[in-house]
Amino acid sequence: MNTFNPNIVIGVLGGGQLGKMLLQKAADYNLSIHVLDPDESAPCRYMCKTFEHGDFRDYQAVMAFGNDCDIITIEIEHVNIEALYELEKLGKRVYPQPHILEMVQDKGLQKEFYQKNNLPTAPFYLVDKPEQIKPEFPFVQKLRKGGYDGKGVLVVKDADGMSKMFQAPSVIESKVAIAAEIAVITARNNSGEIKSYPVVEMQFNAEANLVELLFSPSKTSASIQHKAISIAEDLINKLNMVGLLAVEMFVTKEGQVLINEIAPRPHNSGHHTIEANHTSQFEQHLRAILNLPLGNTASVLPAAMINLLGDKDSNGKAIYSGVQEALNAGDVHIHLYGKKITKPFRKMGHVTVTAATVDEAIVKAQKIQSQLKVIS
Repeated sequence: MNTFNPNIVIGVLGGGQLGKMLLQKAADYNLSIHVLDPDESAPCRYMCKTFEHGDFRDYQAVMAFGNDCDIITIEIEHVNIEALYELEKLGKRVYPQPHILEMVQDKGLQKEFYQKNNLPTAPFYLVDKPEQIKPEFPFVQKLRKGGYDGKGVLVVKDADGMSKMFQAPSVIESKVAIAAEIAVITARNNSGEIKSYPVVEMQFNAEANLVELLFSPSKTSASIQHKAISIAEDLINKLNMVGLLAVEMFVTKEGQVLINEIAPRPHNSGHHTIEANHTSQFEQHLRAILNLPLGNTASVLPAAMINLLGDKDSNGKAIYSGVQEALNAGDVHIHLYGKKITKPFRKMGHVTVTAATVDEAIVKAQKIQSQLKVIS
């Protein structure tokens, strides 16, 4: 008979909102979660078994933290890889595996992996400095390292735009004609079982380059959705990854599906699964790293989700307006992340709306988006 030991110690590098939502699901399994984060006021601080105030990018801090854990996972990619390699050698289970995190930290290595493994992605080349860029407009410059939440990406439309380019090693991509931006979240456990969620479609805030609204199911064709899920599952298999993988993709006007970027962890494009799917992405991540059978990913109801972003002119203690109006709409689920200070375009929470149809969910979500604001 298989047994389940809830006393296993799981360490999470990062104590932000993703960690907070992971902890909420971990409580159902009575799991002991320990968190390391450099922010003393991190959202996870008062929810986890123990909170370690320290830098997850520091070798010694990660080593000391990981030594007390059986399994180490992440809620942010920008962690110390050398320490994770060493902890893996010491017999700790590190999911996602360090070699995957090392690749994800470098967009150039990501693109080369897709190319070597016949995974579809936009044409690209790598440069060390802007002088090496061919002025073939328009193109997209992406910093190889350090980009996060829409930062580190620049669309260069003409020669004037070249004066604003990043002075660091970059990926230069052809700017493809995009018909839709979609994402697939897939999961794989150590036994090799793979399950994927239905395709979501995303709309971005042009100024901040952050997801502003997403909905599921996607309105793209059944063949496009089948192709996207197949690509995501092929990718997680070729990575031999254990855990949850979010795969953001472009659908071109010619009907191609191209991998844009990946995140080997719970992701903004999967928050709606808490209410809209049989198994949330957070439970699925726990199941995967514990090598439990993966949960049912099917939708319960169509859904739309909006991110609650800090107002571009606000900076101070967060206050929320429009909460009562939003809740009066019915089938509305508000998630506030516990961040005390709001900043321009900072992710402060999200709202998921479920409805009988995806169009109904979108209309209601857009109305709430106009009412519910983060102010200071």
